[in-house]
Amino acid sequence: MSFGDQKAVSTVQSSDNEIVSLEVSETDAGTRLDAFLAAQIDGWSRARLQRLIEDEEVLINGKPAKASYKLRAGDEIEVELTPPPAATFTPEDIPLEIIFEDDSLIVVNKPAGLVVHPAAGIHSGTLANGLAYHFQKLSKRAGDIRPGIVHRLDKDTSGLMVVAKNEATHENLADQFRAREVFKSYVALVHGVVKQESGRIEQPIARDPRTRIRMAVVLAGRGALSLYKVRRRFKSFTLLDVELKTGRTHQIRVHLSWLKHPVVGDEVYGGGRDKTVQDVRLRAAIRKLHRQFLHAERLGFRHPISGESLQFVAPLPEELSKLLAELDAAASTI
Repeated sequence: MSFGDQKAVSTVQSSDNEIVSLEVSETDAGTRLDAFLAAQIDGWSRARLQRLIEDEEVLINGKPAKASYKLRAGDEIEVELTPPPAATFTPEDIPLEIIFEDDSLIVVNKPAGLVVHPAAGIHSGTLANGLAYHFQKLSKRAGDIRPGIVHRLDKDTSGLMVVAKNEATHENLADQFRAREVFKSYVALVHGVVKQESGRIEQPIARDPRTRIRMAVVLAGRGALSLYKVRRRFKSFTLLDVELKTGRTHQIRVHLSWLKHPVVGDEVYGGGRDKTVQDVRLRAAIRKLHRQFLHAERLGFRHPISGESLQFVAPLPEELSKLLAELDAAASTI
């Protein structure tokens, strides 16, 4: 990949995609954002780059912008490049738990360990491959390697996702997500005893300037809001309900880590807290999870065709329920 005459400030490989940073020169001031990127990033069409801009995967000075944005000298642009459609992308017979289906959409309960769609170095074995096998018609709005995919969950997060069968449904659901009209509630087990019964975390999120493959609370980042409520307290842990008001990458994990109550089993943002658990039995149980204790339990939105309010619930996966049973067995409930 080359970047024409424009200096690339940095090129970083994250766990999912390549991240390119560019700084706008005086010469390029006044150029449209999409035209500038198409000229600077070889192998990426203007249409595909426009899709990234629409999905807010292109940031200018830490904020999303429109494709028509006129650049200014000194603007710092960060682009997270999703890979081009893989020639080897094929449908795969991957078992899926379907919660709901009609002519417009599907609601699926994704297990932990399943990547949502192909990315750098991942070409098969994803939810997208499974969807392509089980459903003849899915929206192509997000590209050939993301059939029907409207939103994402981290690989090691389980729970509810909505999938679009056609472009009109996809656009409607995407608009609901952008307008923050979709209800998304997660269950998280965190380290430490959260004292407040409920609270809000309103802290901006961006790439960690020290470790670019992570996200972090950064003053110049994108606005992010999470609401939490205590469901249950244990001696050294708290079970929370967390409602997402925005959908930033790794938002819940970053926010709870910032609160000094990282998610149990989170190797990226946990700060090593899993290894400091004093109860040997519980420490072993957490190690055996091989995932973070984060589950997208509730999902609500308006049906794109009927306008009906739909609400879905996915019970905790067995491995998470077993860990809670281990906490009970340790007689640690307050």
